[in-house]
Amino acid sequence: MKRIQAQDDRVIVIRFRKNFGQTAALSAGFDFARGNVIVTMDGDLQNDPKDIGKLLEKIDEGYDLVSGWRQKRKDPFLSRRFPSMVANKIISLITNVKLNDYGCTLKAFRSDVAKMLKLYGEMHRFIPAVASSMGISIAEVKVNHRERKHGKSKYGISRTIRVILDLITVKFMLSYVTKPIQIFGLMGVISGFLGFFIALYLTIQRQFFDIPIANRPMLLLAILLIFMGLQFVTLGLLGEMEARIYHETHNKPIYTVREVLKKEDPPGTC
Repeated sequence: MKRIQAQDDRVIVIRFRKNFGQTAALSAGFDFARGNVIVTMDGDLQNDPKDIGKLLEKIDEGYDLVSGWRQKRKDPFLSRRFPSMVANKIISLITNVKLNDYGCTLKAFRSDVAKMLKLYGEMHRFIPAVASSMGISIAEVKVNHRERKHGKSKYGISRTIRVILDLITVKFMLSYVTKPIQIFGLMGVISGFLGFFIALYLTIQRQFFDIPIANRPMLLLAILLIFMGLQFVTLGLLGEMEARIYHETHNKPIYTVREVLKKEDPPGTC
């Protein structure tokens, strides 16, 4: 269930038919929310509503997204805080969006930014990284954190592995979704050339030094690398076709606009 406050002071409660997860809840909140700023927070009472003012102050400074940084977390170290620290370091390194606490749900968004976000799977952890592809400004402020009084958290060390798997998807979406040939093609070219040079080396040995190569594992390695190279290049070309079909059929732009400045024509101009 997602509860949001509308601009005209009406409270809207969204009840799902089943538990679709936190990503779906945030996505629904963005879709139905009104106003210029959208604030998200967990429903487990660990976030402090008093910190919302800090987020809004940063928004007023001109930032598009402000994320909370939980200070003195009231969670077990080994099962919660340590995996979170590892995940935060990995995400910051791979996405190049430096944040100390990706897991804090207490965030403030400008409405136009939040409504452009398309979230799937478990992407709620990577919202700042996903939003960074729009060219927005991101800030982080220190917020309070309370002990969990109700329910049991499902997060733990096992979630770190899931974060890494999701991070691969995020990195691909951020860097190569519109140009998959550049990642798969590069892998194919490297593999193909490596196989070609191994095959050339073996050919020289056979032709000029009369060294037998029929039973040498390097011959099989060269053939494998060449075929892998062809497959990677083909995969990249197929990815390029899929990317173009995706953007054209969904009319999805490859850019985002902050504002359009127009010069008004002087009075009396035709």
